Amino acid sequence: MKIKSILASALLVITAASCTDSEKEARQQALLDSTKEELTEAVNQRDELLSLVNDISADMQQIKAMEDILVLPTDSENGGSQSQVKEDLLALKNTLAMRREKLAELESKLKKSNLFTRELQNTITNLQSQIQSQATEIENLTVSLAQANSTISSLNTTVDSLNTTVNTITEQRDLAEADATELDNRLNTCYYIVAEKSVLKEHKIIETGFLRKTKIMKGDFDANSFVTADKRTLRTLPLHATKAQILTNHPEGSWSMTENNGQKTLNITDPNRFWSLTNYLVVQIN
Repeated sequence: MKIKSILASALLVITAASCTDSEKEARQQALLDSTKEELTEAVNQRDELLSLVNDISADMQQIKAMEDILVLPTDSENGGSQSQVKEDLLALKNTLAMRREKLAELESKLKKSNLFTRELQNTITNLQSQIQSQATEIENLTVSLAQANSTISSLNTTVDSLNTTVNTITEQRDLAEADATELDNRLNTCYYIVAEKSVLKEHKIIETGFLRKTKIMKGDFDANSFVTADKRTLRTLPLHATKAQILTNHPEGSWSMTENNGQKTLNITDPNRFWSLTNYLVVQIN
């Protein structure tokens, strides 16, 4: 009985020892699996941090490009670029806010892992500083853009005012030129009539009587019977008659009378002198 008791006790001890080793192995395996999972997560977090470094560097290049646009000379095309910059600055500002949140999240996770080192902390600190610097630069660019837009608006107002002034002056010049042209045309307007004696008397252009000298346009003559012409272009006047006599006063040597196939033609050889005494020409034919 005693021997059986001893054997039973020994069996219990062996069994207990066997159970203890199995549990210990399970605990070790669980600990190993947990460590691998934590290691994988930590490595992923580190890779995310490195990716964030590249993103922040790209943001810096984008900010530099915006600075270059803002310092370009102002023109109509650049105005469109500045409008795009305004949208890009707002988008980048929102992006930096998300970068800041992501960095804070990574810092919190990495500090809980076994891979967190002083070098990683320095990297995180530098990234935080860069993000803050970029945020400050974006604010400065936003202010510069507002000032540039204000300047452009002011310049546009000035240009509009100058254009209005130019248009007004141009209109005044055109009116003056039109008035000058009209006056010049009036000064160079002449009137002529070629008709028989009876027609001239009918229109009260001449007055005659028995033993009385012919008078030209002394009364209320019919001005509508005259043909209007331009002194500058009237050089020859076909009279369509075999006989012709100029009744109005025109300086000798300023005109001549020629004949072709029995038909008379008046030639004005010196227009300035010819029209110097009167703007009317009366020719009596036949």
